[in-house]
Amino acid sequence: MKETRIRLNMDDVHDFVKAATKCDFDIDVRYNRFLVDAKSILGVLSMDLGQILIVKCHGENSDFDSFLEKHKVA
Repeated sequence: MKETRIRLNMDDVHDFVKAATKCDFDIDVRYNRFLVDAKSILGVLSMDLGQILIVKCHGENSDFDSFLEKHKVA
């Protein structure tokens, strides 16, 4: 299981969800106490995109990892 801290803007959400749906494992997005499925566009849009989001992957996919690397924050 891998956790990555990312920041998304409204334009990135569609690409993020699209990349997540191509993965055959669960991906969670967390901010404070809120947890949503990364494959749910409504769930991701309901997050506070002005904050850093924590993405927890329960598997590996090189394309999705590349997307996360582009949006990774320290």
